[in-house]
Amino acid sequence: MRPSYLGKILLRWCDTCHTPVLAEHCSCGAATRPVPVTPPGDARPAFPADISLINHTYHEHFGAPLIPEGQLALLNKVPDKDRMEEIVVGGGIAGIIRYIPEKRRWEPVPRPEACRLFSPKKRWVVISDDAVPFIRDQGMSVLRPGMLSIDDSVQAGDEVFILTRNGSCIGVGRAKADAATARAMEKGSVVRTRRNIASQVIPGRASWDDAVKANADVLERAEGSSVLFVQEVADRNPHLARNISYSGGKDSLATLLVVIKAIGKVPMLFADTGLEFPETYENIAVTSRRYGLEVIRTDGNTTFWKTFEEQGPPAVNARWCCRVCKLSPVGDLIRENWGECLSFIGQRRYESAARARSERVWRNRNVRTQLSAAPIHNWTALHVWLYLMREKAPYNTLYERHLDRIGCFMCPSSDMALIHRIEADYPLLWKGWQDRLEEYRKTHGFPAEWVTEGRWRLVEGGNDEEDSHY
Repeated sequence: MRPSYLGKILLRWCDTCHTPVLAEHCSCGAATRPVPVTPPGDARPAFPADISLINHTYHEHFGAPLIPEGQLALLNKVPDKDRMEEIVVGGGIAGIIRYIPEKRRWEPVPRPEACRLFSPKKRWVVISDDAVPFIRDQGMSVLRPGMLSIDDSVQAGDEVFILTRNGSCIGVGRAKADAATARAMEKGSVVRTRRNIASQVIPGRASWDDAVKANADVLERAEGSSVLFVQEVADRNPHLARNISYSGGKDSLATLLVVIKAIGKVPMLFADTGLEFPETYENIAVTSRRYGLEVIRTDGNTTFWKTFEEQGPPAVNARWCCRVCKLSPVGDLIRENWGECLSFIGQRRYESAARARSERVWRNRNVRTQLSAAPIHNWTALHVWLYLMREKAPYNTLYERHLDRIGCFMCPSSDMALIHRIEADYPLLWKGWQDRLEEYRKTHGFPAEWVTEGRWRLVEGGNDEEDSHY
């Protein structure tokens, strides 16, 4: 899958403050350097649970945790058949974690820069001095004559670190033979070296409070621009009732804060599908109380199950759920309450190609009574998170449990990494959904894999590019 450029990659790093910065200069005055993340480059903070997963995965494979205590880390989702995340530490790509659905486990894909953070205790090969320039500079494979030693735990297919005699890491790659076979070989390839875009990792301790301070100027400019946008759109449409489309996610929370600062308190419009996580309902209640805002909600639960019986479950390429459970009920609610309205929505260009192409002010073709506006359209995920941290806003706790986006618990757009996580963390919730899938599968004669391998998420011949903007 090719990387997708949805906007300029803004992520940079300050080696003085040891924090990510979204500008060419840190608020401390130091120049920053670019971080070579894969497009679209919408990196987000790694929460403690994320760091724990990464460190567990790397410790299991290499005998040591990757991310040292007290250092900031970011995750950058990159194109893959399921879920793959670049790990940014010290301003560089230290490695990757990739989810293998059929094995229900995460696999590490290290970078040589990881050795700036830790020393691998297993899954390594040591090469001779004369082989170094060929492997380090030309990316050649590790051949048996150039191998001095190999860790006993190495199996064919393992990711391994390529070390020199003095312990320096000059490369990484995938083993083509297990340790015993490699030692018995007289010639041939032992490790296929992987070439990566080089990045610079400079370790240093910092906190997210430090990151907020380092981006103080960036956040002031972003907020100021968004507040002005809200005021201008509101002034151009004085006849329209105003509200904030609120989903319980980080983007709608950042939008809510901006709108309050721009035009004061307006209602929260919540499209309640009946399929939300418990934490989402709690976040809506907490946010409403914190900022003194009325919640006006729809109810799309009944229509969801009626359509399910008729059409089967929604799929990535046939997302009738957005239209049936969100857009249509929202349209009905708007007509009943206001006739027409102006909704401020937490849409960002870095989320998807459809949203990158979208205007900043638009009317959804399914809800013509709603004029929508996106105050944070040009913000990255890191803008949003740093802003929420600065404002000490009550974000949804689901983000601390490996979810990077908030929506219905069984959203077909979820990858299998997330589905398996939800299945494990919310067994009763998932069993109810699985029972519905099983009933539909048996009625239509589908194989068991339709449920167990998540094949229900893809409809043959479907081509749904609709973006609900909610």
